[in-house]
Amino acid sequence: MKLTPGITRAGEGVDGISWNILGQIYVPKQVCETSFSWHATFPPGTFVPPHIHPTQDEFIYMLEGNFELLLDGREVKAGPGDLIRLPMGIPHGIFNKTDQSVKCFFWVTPTRKLYDLFWGIHSMADQNPAEVVALSARHEVDFLPPPEA
Repeated sequence: MKLTPGITRAGEGVDGISWNILGQIYVPKQVCETSFSWHATFPPGTFVPPHIHPTQDEFIYMLEGNFELLLDGREVKAGPGDLIRLPMGIPHGIFNKTDQSVKCFFWVTPTRKLYDLFWGIHSMADQNPAEVVALSARHEVDFLPPPEA
């Protein structure tokens, strides 16, 4: 898939797409072989558990709200205007522990199988953790086991 010229309008996704992914709203803004980007809204209390992208670099530009992140074993915080850099192979988790929604802009390079993974999760009748983890592993996203109690 090649990048096409044009404008994806504010509030709209490519081809009118909007996904519900684990309680978050993802609106794809562009997709081609070399990169994939989306606007995300994380309601209060939502998160993406620690995971690794072994074949992609990931970036998050913070628009509104604050994230707490687990980044390569360290706890860090990010707020509006910050750019979060998540190199391939580095474990990371993303958490909205506030009472406000977080709005941010994600992108990955290259796209690999992530676009197809989001369609798969969105299409699940019940996004239960075991099925999401298994589907993710088939799409080059490896979730880490929960920490020991």
